[in-house]
Amino acid sequence: MARPNPSTTPPVPSAAQTRPLQRSLFDEPADPDSAGERLAGEVFRHPRAQREVCLDGHRVAYELRHARRRSIGFVVGPDGLSVSAPRWVGAGDVDRALQEKRGWILRKLREQRERAQRLQAARIVWRDGAVLPFLGGKVALRLDARASGAVLEAAQAGDAAMPRLRVGLPAQASAEQIRDLVQGWLQRQARRVFDERCALYAARLGVRVRRIALSSAATRWGSASADGSIRLNWRLVHFGLPVLDYVVAHELAHLREMNHSPAFWALVRTVLPDYEHARSALREGQVPLFD
Repeated sequence: MARPNPSTTPPVPSAAQTRPLQRSLFDEPADPDSAGERLAGEVFRHPRAQREVCLDGHRVAYELRHARRRSIGFVVGPDGLSVSAPRWVGAGDVDRALQEKRGWILRKLREQRERAQRLQAARIVWRDGAVLPFLGGKVALRLDARASGAVLEAAQAGDAAMPRLRVGLPAQASAEQIRDLVQGWLQRQARRVFDERCALYAARLGVRVRRIALSSAATRWGSASADGSIRLNWRLVHFGLPVLDYVVAHELAHLREMNHSPAFWALVRTVLPDYEHARSALREGQVPLFD
């Protein structure tokens, strides 16, 4: 990942700016004025931190590892900041590098924090009344031991209530039972919609689909093979049809252009003239966590 390349080198930070972690990750300094300055900013803490640094008034506790490498490297992940340094590099050099890259480090730490907050908000509590996204809208779960499997009931005309997914489980059903039954229903719906949309766009693009398979990949929404096989992530069923159509058209276009060349995107545009809007919605969207 590209990192900023400052045009000037900041001075070596003072002991008040960087220090090793000894008794605790955030022992307060003895100087009350310094303490007030440090507490004014944000705090980012890596669970395996050994040192902390003050970057533009924000406290960052980071993991430091020494390895056989030629330069100092930074990685900002879900846990926080990890620094890898050559074995011969001293603490002053590490501190100087941190100050030089402070803008990039703080930006990435905030991005990771915001991502964690979005993931937490997307976590579903599997119980009666839980709400989950479905084809761009929302449905509410209703446990009903008299029902068979899972049945979607449309909201009545003029009724402000959202559609209900009646789940054939008793009120005392476990979260795992509810999750598994609902996930199975969602996958069946995804397969039904994928079959319909693939048939529609295959005809428009002039390609032949030999096989459609569901995927649960963590990082890919779809894939296509030269033999005409298509794999689509079943979690797309949480999005509206414009997003789902974009992924379907994208993968089907690969059956003619196995690349992302200008010719490929021109082909996608023949069936989805404003595909950029759906692509942005897909990138910005959040699907619920099934755990």
